Amino acid sequence: QVQLVESGGGLVQAGGSLRLSCAASGRTFSSYAMGWFRQAPGKEREFVAAISRSGANTYYGDSMKGRFTISRDNAKNTVYLQMNSLEPEDTAVYYCAADRFTYYSVSADISNYDYWGQGTQVTVSS
Repeated sequence: QVQLVESGGGLVQAGGSLRLSCAASGRTFSSYAMGWFRQAPGKEREFVAAISRSGANTYYGDSMKGRFTISRDNAKNTVYLQMNSLEPEDTAVYYCAADRFTYYSVSADISNYDYWGQGTQVTVSS
């Protein structure tokens, strides 16, 4: 089992940047592929990015490509989401999640993720 705590959210102007962090408890962090999802008010939870257990493979949602970068530091039990060129449409609660089913690749399938953090709010003003 793993516990996840996100941080780094806040209010930023359009065009700005934020870096989210997700700290994981436990000694088996490298046994999980990790993902970021987001949920805006009145909308379904949306895939943002995912990274494989080793960090060698990454995958992004279409609207995030070229703007967001996911990375991880297994020695620090932490996954990051660097977000650049933020737009008001990026406003949402951002969640990190752990996927213990995907071994070498990554998954955008929300049903693969069975551990979730509490979320961190990102608000982008126009």
